[in-house]
Amino acid sequence: MGDIKKVVLAYSGGLDTSIIIQWLKENYDNCEVIAVSGDVGQDSELEGLEEKAIKTGASKLYIEDLNKEFIEEYVFPTIKADAVYESKYLLGTSFARPIIAKRIVEIALKEGADAICHGCTGKGNDQVRFELAIKAFAPDMKIIAPWREWDLKSRDEEIEYAEAHNIPLKITRETNYSKDKNIWHISHEGLDLEDPANEPMYNKEGFLELGVSPEQAPDKPTYVTISFDKGVPVAIDGEKLGSVEIVKKLNQLGGENGIGIVDLVENRLVGMKSRGVYETPGGTILFNAHAGLEELILDRDTAHYKTIVGEKFAELLYTGLWFTPLREAICAFVDKTQENVTGTVKMKLYKGNATVAAKKAPYSLYNEEFATFSKDEVYNQYDAEGFINLWSLPLKIRAIQKQTAEGGAVYNEALERKVLKGSDFVE
Repeated sequence: MGDIKKVVLAYSGGLDTSIIIQWLKENYDNCEVIAVSGDVGQDSELEGLEEKAIKTGASKLYIEDLNKEFIEEYVFPTIKADAVYESKYLLGTSFARPIIAKRIVEIALKEGADAICHGCTGKGNDQVRFELAIKAFAPDMKIIAPWREWDLKSRDEEIEYAEAHNIPLKITRETNYSKDKNIWHISHEGLDLEDPANEPMYNKEGFLELGVSPEQAPDKPTYVTISFDKGVPVAIDGEKLGSVEIVKKLNQLGGENGIGIVDLVENRLVGMKSRGVYETPGGTILFNAHAGLEELILDRDTAHYKTIVGEKFAELLYTGLWFTPLREAICAFVDKTQENVTGTVKMKLYKGNATVAAKKAPYSLYNEEFATFSKDEVYNQYDAEGFINLWSLPLKIRAIQKQTAEGGAVYNEALERKVLKGSDFVE
């Protein structure tokens, strides 16, 4: 390990990375550790981070503001693709990892580092997401993953290590949930959530961080109108806002109304199932609004095919394959589908539900004159008969063939038994 003199650490200041600085120095010949934090909207979690990093042994700390790039180049493409993992997870942790890892590589190369270190466990998905991104931009860079090397076996043992080395922590054994927070979401794993038989304690003080439970939400609905331009949200209630401001505003409204709380047992990339609770208030509103607008605009074949593409996009993102030709190709396809996805969607937020109340779009394919149950002058209902005759032709031919085959079987059976008279046969 003596060849490692300088390490760049993906640093969050949480339990894992708080003790890793000390561990690196103990196990890699007192190497220099440069900490890097990608700011993707952790807010208060970044407070005092530089002081803590330096105090625990880092030579310096980079805090990189990635919020705008994160929303516009990672989140919005995912919304446009309608990409949801296993029908419930809005990928909050998944698409934050590639952008952070890419920036860490850039700093590591600039600093002339010998290795990059991360605090991901050997059981999780994040180790894959980080390391695939690192290999995409620095294929020869050594990667140090302490959870795959050290003797610590649990979060309790990590806390004991921190206490023994006087490393300050913001958590206790009682609040030791594994959490990941950014501008898009927060995840909760561990403790009582590890048993799916336990109902999440949404109303427990301090559990939910981005909003309230549906039971605690107001008894009166909140309405908000979102404007989209080519699939991208650009305004709220008629006011043009930047991408970050839009997400923050919808997080506030969604959180107040108990929107976006998901309890999910998901299939991890490494092969096991895991249980977590996700809060994605603004994201849930945006996903539902965008999907509602597409209902007006996309033709049937494109809409149906796009659901297949969206599932694949979510799978690529979840499994760390952001920096791949296939993901880029899918984004190109999705961008083509979004050329006319422009319009406004009025959302109703009420006790955990974000539903489309009204929508309109200049390129809408919905035509009331054709769809109406009232009298119209544009649709000849008699035309449906010919359409049905042609559409059903394969079924009709199959039925005729089946009847013919069954008739022949009766004929042959009767002939063998010699129970039919000649007059019963048709040449």
